[in-house]
Amino acid sequence: MLQHLLTLIWNKKRQHFLLFLELFVSFLVLFAVFTMLVFNYDNFRTPRGFEYQRILTVTASLRLPAGTPNDSATLLSEQLKRSLKSMSGVAEVSYVGSNSPYMMSSMSDQITYNNISAQPESYQADDDYARTVQATMVRGRWYSRFDAASGRRPVVINEALAEKFFGTGDPLGKVLPGDRQIIGVVKNMKDKGDYAEISPGIFHRTDSGFHDKFLVKLTAGAAPSAESQIYKTIMRHLPGSSTEIEKLEDKRVARNRLALIPVILMLVISGFLVLNVALGIYGVVWYSVNKRRSEIGLRKAVGATAGGITRQILGEVLVLTTLPLLLGIILAVQFPVLRLFDLPAATYMIAILLAAAFLYLLVTLCALYPGRQAAKIYPAVALHED
Repeated sequence: MLQHLLTLIWNKKRQHFLLFLELFVSFLVLFAVFTMLVFNYDNFRTPRGFEYQRILTVTASLRLPAGTPNDSATLLSEQLKRSLKSMSGVAEVSYVGSNSPYMMSSMSDQITYNNISAQPESYQADDDYARTVQATMVRGRWYSRFDAASGRRPVVINEALAEKFFGTGDPLGKVLPGDRQIIGVVKNMKDKGDYAEISPGIFHRTDSGFHDKFLVKLTAGAAPSAESQIYKTIMRHLPGSSTEIEKLEDKRVARNRLALIPVILMLVISGFLVLNVALGIYGVVWYSVNKRRSEIGLRKAVGATAGGITRQILGEVLVLTTLPLLLGIILAVQFPVLRLFDLPAATYMIAILLAAAFLYLLVTLCALYPGRQAAKIYPAVALHED
């Protein structure tokens, strides 16, 4: 049966060439779409590693007078922090860098350790950051004010960086370039959005001076007026400052929407392509059935059943789909083999299976109705027309 179907397709290879090309391109597009979907879904399933509820991100920009001593700038930040923490409804306050959770900013640091190079995200955060975002320490501890007298710079790394540099070994106490000593390992945090890939990260203790970005953790029973009270407190300590207060939940939603834009665009483009391919398959099968009415009538006259006719039509379409599909799979398999785009091999393999299954389902649905119509052809009528 398979040899017969291959012979029928080969005899009409010129007629099927464009459809063959469309199916091949469709598989590649579907493979790209499903790779993006699987990649984003895997990232979405990864634990977030921190909490964002009831946290405000505050930017209080203030131009200090020229020549302001560093100690005075530090004292100004400390006084503001103490005032905010003493407010009703405020649980924690933490000074952070510009690449705090869900911000559209990134800072990286090139580090080489034991001939292993990495470019982790470099964070600036104070002693209260872990408590503010409820980060989980896997090993060691978060830095504190007692580390200020340390001869080395205390740093905390995340699990991804610890695995890259040390594998299953213990990173505590190890010294990274720049005289940075690892005192703790924190659980991976998806601070770039729910669909972002976990990347290596390193946390540095904030330096002395004035800090204009911080996070404010509100208590569960904080009053709705807490934001306005925070704003008034900031303006009392920093008159003339440009202050902006946003909810971390809103920043998360905006970051997630931005991450989904390329996925949505890809889905729209592939949707138009799949629709054109579906119409093409339907038209080819319908045309083929009408051209072969006499052949189908003759088959039914010599004993072919309606189900057999339908299965033959579906079989021809599935075999025709398999040929470009195999070619597309050979090309798609090169992605995990060559480790292109540095994605897990499982992501590519799942995408290949989903793209193939979707394409088979699509052509089956497109050929099913013409196949059933072919099964309803009466032998006498078809032979009379011929």
